Amino acid sequence: METQELSKETNDKISFISFIIPEFASTYKMNVQEAYFYLKKYGGMDYLNKCWWALHTDNPFWAVRDMYEVCSKNGGMR
Repeated sequence: METQELSKETNDKISFISFIIPEFASTYKMNVQEAYFYLKKYGGMDYLNKCWWALHTDNPFWAVRDMYEVCSKNGGMR
């Protein structure tokens, strides 16, 4: 059985996403599962998957804020 290693980019993306979702949850007083489902429902996960590279270079405060704005524009609570 062959095992494959993840590319550095994939590993970095997974690391960032697993870091920023709990940050989002903490900022908006949610547990991690609630935050994930909120982001999934209102387009935040799509944005995160598409723009993670730019978001990870920013301060986590601004990355979380950007994700919130995307969700807000897609019907999430303000």
